[in-house]
Amino acid sequence: MSIAVSTSTDKIIVDKSRSHRNKAVSKTVRATRERLQTGSSAPSGFEREMLNLYIGSVLHGAIAMPLLVALITAVGIYLSGNLSIVVWAVMTLSAHAITVFLARKARKDEIAADKVPVWRRRFLIGQLLMGLCWATFMTQDCAACGDIRYGFFEGTVLLIALAATAMGTFLLRNALLYTFLPVVAALAFSSLTTGDPVHVGLTGVISLSLLFLVFMTDRMNRANVHILSMQSKKGDLIAELEVAKSMSDEARRRAEEANLAKSRFLASMSHELRTPLNAILGFSEVMSTEVLGPLNNPTYKEYTSDIHRSGEHLLNLINEILDLSRIEAGRYDLNEEAVSLVDIADDCIGMVQLRARAKTIGINAQFEQGMPAVWVDEKAMRQVILNLLSNAVKFTSSGGEITVKVGWTAGGGQYLSIKDNGPGIPEEEIPIVLSAFGQGSIAIKSAEQGTGLGLPIVQAILAKHNGELILRSKLREGTEAIAILPARRVLESLPAVEDVPAPARRRKSFA
Repeated sequence: MSIAVSTSTDKIIVDKSRSHRNKAVSKTVRATRERLQTGSSAPSGFEREMLNLYIGSVLHGAIAMPLLVALITAVGIYLSGNLSIVVWAVMTLSAHAITVFLARKARKDEIAADKVPVWRRRFLIGQLLMGLCWATFMTQDCAACGDIRYGFFEGTVLLIALAATAMGTFLLRNALLYTFLPVVAALAFSSLTTGDPVHVGLTGVISLSLLFLVFMTDRMNRANVHILSMQSKKGDLIAELEVAKSMSDEARRRAEEANLAKSRFLASMSHELRTPLNAILGFSEVMSTEVLGPLNNPTYKEYTSDIHRSGEHLLNLINEILDLSRIEAGRYDLNEEAVSLVDIADDCIGMVQLRARAKTIGINAQFEQGMPAVWVDEKAMRQVILNLLSNAVKFTSSGGEITVKVGWTAGGGQYLSIKDNGPGIPEEEIPIVLSAFGQGSIAIKSAEQGTGLGLPIVQAILAKHNGELILRSKLREGTEAIAILPARRVLESLPAVEDVPAPARRRKSFA
């Protein structure tokens, strides 16, 4: 059997023609969430972002290297008294100035994605120039200082420079190697040619330190790339969620439009349906009672009785639908007054007593005495009790018994309990029978099928009174419906005001 899709905007709550788009969005959202949870530890593809971070690091720390070079130059002059180290300082500052100039130019030009390798090579060349400057620093000597003393100074300077470079260039891959491989090569060459034990030891220390810092900077670089990847994935997930939210808002808007259309339809059709129904009910009742004369054919009389019963059933259905729609639309206004719950329950029992006797069902009333009035809508509470009693009579088999109780709750409120020994409701079907138009399996098999609106209307009316409906039922053990009104609805009687003698009138003095 083919299923046709309606194209009317009044009937569509969620556009089924775009279901494939909904599936694609949900699939993308799930995939993005999985990437966030199980992403790799070293994602790639963020060279441009990492280069921009490196540029920012160079510009923010541009003053650090000149200060370090100035300090090294001052200490070198103090130890050796040789001004040749000033030449090295000028070379180093010039190489650093080239790196800063490249960083400013790159920030100004806003590096494009295709220019990232070019700029990366430029910065690596700048680091290589710095490395040559640090290698030139090893050519400085101090005859008056002694080899050990000046070697200690050189080693300290190189370790500080190595650490500072590692911290400043870990965002640029292989920058540390480009900077200090010339230094290690110069130390190794000096150790091989001169055999100086100081240089041999210094070569080993700097080499091991370089390997360790290369490993650490590589880990730091991967960590930053991973952070960028997580931020990108989070942005993708937020974007997909925004798309899903917009689609959900669209579906909600369509649902509200459909609900409004339903309310308008019911409001416009209520009069159109009730007017002919009243005519049908009136004329069929006149014909069945033979007010204007006898019906010679008994079949016609039976037909008029069927028409009258069907019209009453249809009118009750319309009234229930309109009541539920008014409650859902928030237009069900309560006309509250002080009434006795016991009196209302007693009246409602009398109204269903005839139907109960027809099925030989006994109704046992157990009311607590001296209960105060409650502040409720009398008509609404009558509807609540009649709906619950009608359901109990309808689904209780012949010879059964119904117990109606009215009493106090533990919190100071009042309750009304209607319990029958009918077939009961399976526990898994209780949410179904509490929903609009919902019917349990027993009701579907029963000959007296209803509309499925009685319990939802009861639940909605009690909610308007700040109360609640509790439905307890087990299969083949009966059903108990409990309507609870809160303590705020109970009117406490105030004690009589005692007569107090009027105070004696004091004489005024005009002295």
